[in-house]
Amino acid sequence: MLRLSKLADYATVVLVRLGERGTLATAAALAQETGVPEPTVAKLLKGLAAGGLVVSFRGARGGYRLVDELKDISVARVITVVDGPIRVTACCDGRECVHGETCGLSGQWDMVNQAVRQALESISLADMANPALKFDPSSAASAGATMRVAEGQGGCHAGCVGNS
Repeated sequence: MLRLSKLADYATVVLVRLGERGTLATAAALAQETGVPEPTVAKLLKGLAAGGLVVSFRGARGGYRLVDELKDISVARVITVVDGPIRVTACCDGRECVHGETCGLSGQWDMVNQAVRQALESISLADMANPALKFDPSSAASAGATMRVAEGQGGCHAGCVGNS
């Protein structure tokens, strides 16, 4: 099963909230607004700053803000900054594994890895922040991840840590 790490999920929640605010925010404020524990938010913000997604400002009126707008940040970029390169198996992207000669699939997972990466690159944090957008599974097989405007307002996904 492919599963997003808890830190990548939290980073997405924190970044969306930071983008919605449009102003500087402290780790404490973001923790309060998202329900993510403050030590986790502080750790994430440091890593997100190192990864070029946020910029920090020191001082009494300091805090963090996004470097780019939500529409310009893909889910793939967030995952890569938090968890490293997106790979569905150890032998993706031309990497070899100890079973390469016997499994017969060496390099074949690359097409799956590429499809997953393309799907995640096609979804922005602005898409994630828009409750009117829903995944359209009927066209996903041929067109990658496809979003559509939902007829009714939906609730939060099961992994969400807070609504603001």
